[in-house]
Amino acid sequence: MATARSLIIPYAPRRVFLPYHNRAQRWSVIVAHRRAGKTVATINDQIKSAITCNKPEGRYAYIAPLFNQAKDVAWTYLKRYATPVLAGPPNETELRVDLLNGARIRLYGADNPDRLRGLYLDGVVLDEAADMHPALWGEVIRPLLADRQGHATFIGTPKGRNSFYDMYQRGFTDPDWLSLMLRASETGIVAKAELDAAAKDMTPEQYAQEFECSFEAAIIGAYFGKDMAEAERTGRICDVAYEPALPVYTAWDLGMGDSTAIWFWQVLRGEIRVIDFYENNGQPVNHYAKVLQAKPYAYKTDYVPHDARVREFTGDGRTRVEAMQTIGLKPRLVPDHKIMDGINAARVLFPRMVFDAVRCRAGLEALRQYRADFDPKTRAFRDQPKHDWTSHAADAFRYMAMAWRELAPEPPKPPELKTLADMTFDDMLRHHDRRRSE
Repeated sequence: MATARSLIIPYAPRRVFLPYHNRAQRWSVIVAHRRAGKTVATINDQIKSAITCNKPEGRYAYIAPLFNQAKDVAWTYLKRYATPVLAGPPNETELRVDLLNGARIRLYGADNPDRLRGLYLDGVVLDEAADMHPALWGEVIRPLLADRQGHATFIGTPKGRNSFYDMYQRGFTDPDWLSLMLRASETGIVAKAELDAAAKDMTPEQYAQEFECSFEAAIIGAYFGKDMAEAERTGRICDVAYEPALPVYTAWDLGMGDSTAIWFWQVLRGEIRVIDFYENNGQPVNHYAKVLQAKPYAYKTDYVPHDARVREFTGDGRTRVEAMQTIGLKPRLVPDHKIMDGINAARVLFPRMVFDAVRCRAGLEALRQYRADFDPKTRAFRDQPKHDWTSHAADAFRYMAMAWRELAPEPPKPPELKTLADMTFDDMLRHHDRRRSE
């Protein structure tokens, strides 16, 4: 049987990726412009690692934000470059290739993290890591690498200063991390004439993000981008203490088979003090009740979506509201509304809000990245949000804004004005007495 040393993978690495292929670090972050070839480079790195793996039954993964995205972006490359080392035909259903030495490489989507739990991995690539839930790495992927001391690579273009940015920064202080920045103006991969043409067709922010890898460029299509920036500039993302004398309200986005997100807030002299945030995936309603009970808050109302009274949450025939009431929660339905009306209500409310920077960090990151869906056919944003990991936190935030309308005191009604022709004699006397007393 042929050995791995006698096999040649038909891949010629681009110069800019040589530091990555020759690295000694266990963890890598590649911030690369569009069409730099990062997917090809990391797929080939996985193939080489897998075929030279000295552990039995090596397991490697490539993860994209969505499963279909992984198939569209990487599956053709994986089959093409792995051909010389395959033990049999690629598995088209599972998007998996088995190699001659028993190792395996498989594609996954971050939209189904439960499919990854319980596995072990010797190596993993997370493509477009900025579009993935920040908790995916620590809660799901990192434990899979522990017992076999596997390695990980994060690749993508920037989407603001989020967890992907934090990982990129680690390469400058942590010797176990490699960080590469590949800007189009420096790599020479895309011809200058093409870059100039692209710059004419894109906004400056789009070009800065997609080709010059700017973490400072505003996230394209973000609903709350300006609001978040203003909150940071004015110091409203800070340390917000819990006030025991005030009740705590919660706003929920109730997931069925996916995430449930909860915002916690108090109201003090017209200011909305957002003190906490929690999100989890695939847990029963009593899990969230225990989370609330474990916190030192005195709760008043739990605001839930309008459809919570008709859709099952527990699987035993009870509605979500009934399930919550059974375990001591205090659900109240948010008025039914259109999504964009809720987003606009949240925008109006933003200047009144202060956020605890630590306890709300995960929720704030979701709000920064919550954005309109982009239609590649029309090359325009749809009038609806992009459904991804940010949706649950953003939907719960929208419900909080709608709940505030109910909590906010109505302004006093102006005095009713009457003309002399409409006044009775008693009205005229009262008006006269009021004027004399002023």
